[in-house]
Formats: sequence, structure tokens, C-alpha cells
Amino acid sequence: MCRMRFRSLPRDIWVPTTVLIGIVLGALADHDAGIWRQRGVGVVIWILLFSLLRGESRRVRAQVAVVIIFATMVEYTASPLLGVYTYRLHNVPLYVPPGHGIVYLAALSIGRSELAGRYRRPFTLGVLAICGAWALWGITLAPRKDALGAILFLFLVRFVLVGRQPLVYAGAFVVCTFLELVGTSAGAWTWATHGPMGVVSQGNPPSGIPGGYCFLDAAGMMMAPRLLDLVDRLPRLRVEPALEHEAA
Repeated sequence: MCRMRFRSLPRDIWVPTTVLIGIVLGALADHDAGIWRQRGVGVVIWILLFSLLRGESRRVRAQVAVVIIFATMVEYTASPLLGVYTYRLHNVPLYVPPGHGIVYLAALSIGRSELAGRYRRPFTLGVLAICGAWALWGITLAPRKDALGAILFLFLVRFVLVGRQPLVYAGAFVVCTFLELVGTSAGAWTWATHGPMGVVSQGNPPSGIPGGYCFLDAAGMMMAPRLLDLVDRLPRLRVEPALEHEAA
């Protein structure tokens, strides 16, 4: 009965709700896990991602694929290579690539929801006010200074105020902030006190980190049509040589 009621909710409500619950359960499962349980969490998150994508359009699926590709490249550069943050087992967990996928899908769902559209202005301005206050605290009163958070907050401001999908970027703040607070609190990953050059201080997590996630979201929305165009061309590339051979 509860499941039926849950499914009767608008998709753009129950998708982000499912993702937020999945984030909490995944962080708790990874809290003290060995490598095999961590891999098990990764398999579950992949299954969750594919389950959520079943109800999405081809365009959205392409966006998620692009986000995962770019996010995975960033993860392997920022964590093992540069040490910007470190995962508990000093690896990039299996749940990280699909995790970026479900986070984007949740932000997209929030952004296209009727509720966000109805309260567009207070939602976007509220996001900037909360993140701005957090960023200001991070560079003034916080015991651990957070210059990176203030820098990334400026990017968030840009995306929300002049980006093509401000509600999606505002949704990214909600989901990404939740993810980072839960993940760092559970010890799944820890941000270094300073960036790679030792100059820019970082909070754990940085306050404006959703501003960084917005770059991934923007890449997904911008590159998805090109990915679909490439995929649509592949069958023709296989068929045309066969037709030329028959004509000869």
C-alpha cells in the first residue's frame, strides 16, 4: 500500500526523494565497509540508476550518460591524482559514477517539477542566500577556512542567475549539498584542508561545491544532443558500405 501511494506521487517528487534516501542508505552501508561491501553498494546504485532511467526520455538518458563520463574523469583526476579529496579506502568507489548520474537526475527532476516552477523566484533566491551565507561563514568565522567554497559559490550564482536551466542548478544545490554533508559526515570521503598547490583552503565539504556540480550538469545538457546525433549516425555507417557493395 505504501509503495502504491509513493508511486502515485508525481515523478518529479518521488525521483529526488528516492535519490536522497539512497544517498543516506549508501553512506551508512559504506561507513565501515570493506572493498567487497563497497562494491556491492556500487552495484545497487547502478541498479537504482537504470531503474530510474526507465521512465525518462532518450534525451535525458543521454544527458545522464554525458554527466557520468565527465564526472568519472574529474573524479580520477581530483582524488587519486591531485588529492583534492580522498575516499575512505583510497580509491574511487564503484558507486561514484552512477552516483553522479542519480544526483543529476534528482536535480533535473526538482528543476522541472511543478512546485519549483510555481515558486521559481523564492526557490532560486533562497538557494543563493543559503549558499552565500555558508560561503561567507566559511571565509570568516569557520574554524577551517574555506576559500574554495567561496569561489565555487560565485559559479553557482552565475549558473542560477544567467544559466539556461536555473531551476535545475538550484535543484543541484539541494541534492549536492545533501550528498556532500551526508558523505563527509559518514566518513565516506574527506576533503583536504588545501587544494593541490597548498594555496586555496577547502572546507569539508566546501560550501559552494554545488557550483562545481553545475559544470557537470551544464555539460550533460549541452553535449547530449551531440551524443544522440553520433549514436543515430552509427547504423547508417554500417548500412551504407553494404549498399555500396550491392550496387557494385
